[in-house]
Amino acid sequence: MTDSRYYAQLSPKDFDSFDCVKLAPGIYLILLFVLRAYIIWLLSVTNMRDHVATIQWLYPERALFYLNLVSGAIALFIVLVLSLRRPDAKPWVRNCWQQCKILLIVALAFDLLVATLGYFIWHLQSITWLFGHGVIVLLAVSYILRSKRFTINIAEFPATIPEK
Repeated sequence: MTDSRYYAQLSPKDFDSFDCVKLAPGIYLILLFVLRAYIIWLLSVTNMRDHVATIQWLYPERALFYLNLVSGAIALFIVLVLSLRRPDAKPWVRNCWQQCKILLIVALAFDLLVATLGYFIWHLQSITWLFGHGVIVLLAVSYILRSKRFTINIAEFPATIPEK
């Protein structure tokens, strides 16, 4: 489908205040998946009784948690770039935005590598869990590469809209 035919299927609510197509919804889910160690860390900090119990329950091996934080750091950087994506953004934000597909795929691949290490080195997960994790990563990478909307998101960058 060409870009013009894709744009024809969109309604005004599909555009943001800078006349760019709103970010593909699946990207938010992918970011949540990669940021799960940070989400768990925040949940543990808010637990008034025991700050470490939640992390220890979900990440029995401390190294696995720290490695998930590293893969999540890439996603945190993407969230930073996403939040700075506006007409007056610095040139590095535009350059990083154009690399978001690659950064997300690297974050997902590193996340899968961490899960594989967790299985083979620390024997923390079952093979079923590792297989499910791999399927989620493959589906996410497929979505990133095939999503027409995300491709348009990467190509567009907010510009100042002239007042009429």
